[in-house]
Amino acid sequence: MAIYERDTASIYYEDSGEDLPAILLIAPGGMKSTINFWEKTPWDPREDLNGQFRVIAMDQRNAGSSTATVSAEDGWHTYAADQLGLMDHLNIQRFHIAGMCIGGPYCLGLIEAASDRVVSATLFQSIGLDDNRDAFYAMFDDWANALKPKMGDVSSEAWLSFRENMYGGNKVLFNVDEAFVGACATPLMVLMGNDLYHPQSTSRMLAETAPNVTFIESWKEGRARETAMQRCLEFLRQND
Repeated sequence: MAIYERDTASIYYEDSGEDLPAILLIAPGGMKSTINFWEKTPWDPREDLNGQFRVIAMDQRNAGSSTATVSAEDGWHTYAADQLGLMDHLNIQRFHIAGMCIGGPYCLGLIEAASDRVVSATLFQSIGLDDNRDAFYAMFDDWANALKPKMGDVSSEAWLSFRENMYGGNKVLFNVDEAFVGACATPLMVLMGNDLYHPQSTSRMLAETAPNVTFIESWKEGRARETAMQRCLEFLRQND
């Protein structure tokens, strides 16, 4: 069981370990983002990228086999520090990233924090704000309520502050604003979302705002899935 430790966090990860270009996977699942969620998606990159890239995947803090303390100051930057810290731990300077669901804002936060290290980002049905904030608050609360019995020293105020740091404010992508997207030179591939947590409007904003973007609307089933996955592979190879 591979574990990397940073401050008070213990992060579980998997690393295929080859001497190949590296890609960091940020799984779906909201606050419960764990490696195993990839098994439930239309595309499991651990399988499709096998032998072509060094694939690194991780459970986010306080999800799956990863643990950490909780504070009122926690937010998107906390997760970015975990993610970059893992790549430092593995001595990987430059890497691709691919994220689904909550992985969208995580990936963009990594670009904001370390644009010189991120080669490309593939964003599958990113979460976004579109008259759905209560759904994200409820999702956070569901995750937090499962942790609270084991974290009696964390105050109600700290939990609320953490939740607001994640899902408050007016940024469509929660983590970065549209001005950042408009100035983002990193190559992006955006695969469209189409439901409450992953609204079309967020994917279309990324496609219309980012200066270096490839946009795919249909990608989940049948021939559309096969075509989209091939385009994802081509995108990664072209930006290697």
